[in-house]
Amino acid sequence: MRIGILTGGGDAPGLNAAIRAVVLRATALGHETFGIGDGWAGLLGEAAPRVLVARDVAAILGEGGTILGTSRTDPRKDDASRRAVLDGIRRFRLDALVAVGGNDTLGVAQWLHEQGVAVVGVPKTVDNDLAETDFCIGFDTAVTVVADALDRLRTTASAHHRVVVVEAMGRDTGWVAAFGGLAGGADLVLVPEIRVTSDDVTRTVKRRRSLGDLDILVVVSEAAEIDGLEAQTAVDRDAFGHVRLDQRAIGAVLARHIEQRTGIEARQVVLGHLQRGGSPTAVDRLRATRFGNAAADLAIAGRSGVLPVQRGGRIEVATLADALHGPRALSDDIIELVRRFAGILD
Repeated sequence: MRIGILTGGGDAPGLNAAIRAVVLRATALGHETFGIGDGWAGLLGEAAPRVLVARDVAAILGEGGTILGTSRTDPRKDDASRRAVLDGIRRFRLDALVAVGGNDTLGVAQWLHEQGVAVVGVPKTVDNDLAETDFCIGFDTAVTVVADALDRLRTTASAHHRVVVVEAMGRDTGWVAAFGGLAGGADLVLVPEIRVTSDDVTRTVKRRRSLGDLDILVVVSEAAEIDGLEAQTAVDRDAFGHVRLDQRAIGAVLARHIEQRTGIEARQVVLGHLQRGGSPTAVDRLRATRFGNAAADLAIAGRSGVLPVQRGGRIEVATLADALHGPRALSDDIIELVRRFAGILD
């Protein structure tokens, strides 16, 4: 069997670990694996996928990024692209595809499945908002980056008696902000799932200062909506039509609002791609290995339109169609933790 593997969308720590697992498992069972460069873009051109053998992936377990490259290419955008991607799969004689990615990449995978292509997904998104799975590749590393940043920012905020606003990733949901904020001891966490007003924020900051907090850390998800606070609206969109949330500058807008309304000096820190970069945590390495191993087995077994998911510590199988019924919002128990430990004060 000839199995193609690609990584699409935003990069995430753990992608190489997933690639490694697919290659090692498929090779051990006597199958060939072919690395497709730059996501779906790699099936639109003439460049052939490269053969991947065990020695090619032996040392990539702890490397960040992806040895295959990635892109935010949507081959469904027009008739010519749709024909090209299907022709590419036939031209390269691929019996099955393993697509590692989030909602957008897996959306293309589902479309290919509907066209009769054998395709298996692997859940990757630092946002952790795919349905059907408790966790995705890249999430644990992103959370660790946020928590570590808060540990470091606490000391400088204390030295200057400042408010520091930390902007975390999260296109539609607050998983990274909530987990990272709680793990890093943030004083206030603002996520899309909990609507607040600008007055709520300033009241809470003032209240914390009156209680003796000289260092106040606020974590805000880049997609958070705060009533009475207008983020930047003149922003670009990516190939899938998503707003470039980094251009909303919600962290900068919020920090300026806090300083103007409370008189307390405020600074903002945008973690941005630091949350995607660097070596994956041990949790992400293991999770990616489990997903990649399962994906290889599914592809070899002739399954299509499915992906391995994690549920309660176990690796199970879900359909791509069900996994795309998202985005998956923060769970009620995490929302309650945020309210109790990093919520708005009366």
